[in-house]
Amino acid sequence: MEVAQVQSTQKEVKEQKSKSLWQHAWSSLMKDKFAVASIIIVAVYAILAILCNLGFVAADWAKEVGPSYAPPSSEYLFGLDIFGRSVLAKTLKGTEVAMSVGLVTGIISMIIGVFLGGIAGYFGGKVDEVIVWFYTTFSSIPYIMLLVAITFILGKGILAVYLALGLTSWVNLCRLIRGEVIRHKDREYVQAAAAIGGGDFRKLFLHILPNVMHIVIINFSLQFQTAIKSEVILSYLGLGVQGRPSWGTMINDAKLELARGNWWQLAAATAAMFVVVLAFNTLGDALRDALDPKLKGK
Repeated sequence: MEVAQVQSTQKEVKEQKSKSLWQHAWSSLMKDKFAVASIIIVAVYAILAILCNLGFVAADWAKEVGPSYAPPSSEYLFGLDIFGRSVLAKTLKGTEVAMSVGLVTGIISMIIGVFLGGIAGYFGGKVDEVIVWFYTTFSSIPYIMLLVAITFILGKGILAVYLALGLTSWVNLCRLIRGEVIRHKDREYVQAAAAIGGGDFRKLFLHILPNVMHIVIINFSLQFQTAIKSEVILSYLGLGVQGRPSWGTMINDAKLELARGNWWQLAAATAAMFVVVLAFNTLGDALRDALDPKLKGK
């Protein structure tokens, strides 16, 4: 009986060792109820955004469906706005804008941050000094002022929002990747790659960066929700999305409606943003704990 238990324990240890970092992270996430709930919420928002983009959901958001400022009811679930348009349809259409902004912004900042951080950390010397000077100077400018300035230069519209947010949100990732590359560049597996004739860029992009991708994934999940909030601020200020609903424009429209007691447009946009931001924050914390156990509980 004891022999069987020892063999069973040894088997479990071998299986645990054979698991990769990603398998271990996935199994850890699946054990976390809050992480699973967050993944489901993010997936629902993503599916809604895709369906809206394809025209299957909220395609007729601009259509007048009832009287102006009709309150929430069984017929109009989230009520109607000043033009008699469905607030529910506008909220769903705003999901398309929010998720696309988060995705595109995250990709742009990821490309810039990983490239500059990897180059700075690996080559060091003058290259490192120039890049560190650049992102230090860049980060010394107040974020919202820089964001508004770039948006003014690029003009209004969804493309300007993508570029403005993507070009201003890469600094933290660059700093993290630089530090991780400095830690990894002298390790045995990198020296082994050099011994078989691997060049600098091969060692950096094929060996070092794949070993620090957990940092990129964690940062991407957190950057996603930051981009959503920033888009809402820009749209609220009239510098963001034009000609289509977004949660920011809905909140901007609702500021005048509150004096008349019409609260439902503000409530719908705020609730939609609150749920997805909370889900991404929770998921980001869970990913940090699963992919980087050294940071667990901090």
